[in-house]
Amino acid sequence: MSAEFPGPTPEGSVAKLMELSDKPTSGRRLISWASRPPGRLYIPACAVVGLVLLYDDSVPGGHLPTFLFGLIAGLLLAGMGALRLGIALAVARPMIRYYWLRWISAPLVAAVSIGVAVADVPLQIRVQSSTEQLAELREQVDDSTTIPRNGETTGLYQLHSVSVEDNITHYEIENAGLFSPAGLAHSDEEIPVGVFLPGQGSKVYEHVTDGWYVWVDH
Repeated sequence: MSAEFPGPTPEGSVAKLMELSDKPTSGRRLISWASRPPGRLYIPACAVVGLVLLYDDSVPGGHLPTFLFGLIAGLLLAGMGALRLGIALAVARPMIRYYWLRWISAPLVAAVSIGVAVADVPLQIRVQSSTEQLAELREQVDDSTTIPRNGETTGLYQLHSVSVEDNITHYEIENAGLFSPAGLAHSDEEIPVGVFLPGQGSKVYEHVTDGWYVWVDH
């Protein structure tokens, strides 16, 4: 009668080796992830970032927290997309051809957002929607005076203050400007843009629409 010794059986050892061999590596997981088309989270995330950047464009001089969030999230999504596309081109080109609409969705969202922002469409729409209320506020301000607004909403903007200098009405927007104060200005006469004007301190103007301008204090 032969003695039996405890320990792994040959069948158990083979099963363990098969289990280890079938376990996907990090590289295989990355290739599997990249070979799939952009899904239900990536494309909506790109759309959200696009809307955030369009909101930033609608604020005179920009809005620093919104700009930083959109920039960081946009760079992260762009890096993920570039990595995914590069791997898919190397190992899964048929997936790109089959799901081409999903692959071009994110670049299309980015292109539309950038084009609309460069054309200042969000800023123009927001200013034009606020002109009546801002004009009514101008009638309450005397020349060479400044009225604090403390974040009160006028039109589609929260104002920090409103003032009049040399027939130019300045509306300082609450939290506007990336690194310095900014806002809107209105004048019945044309204001030179991109230069410092006598009597206007360090403000530089950029035309928006009709008699409306963006000013930034440099």
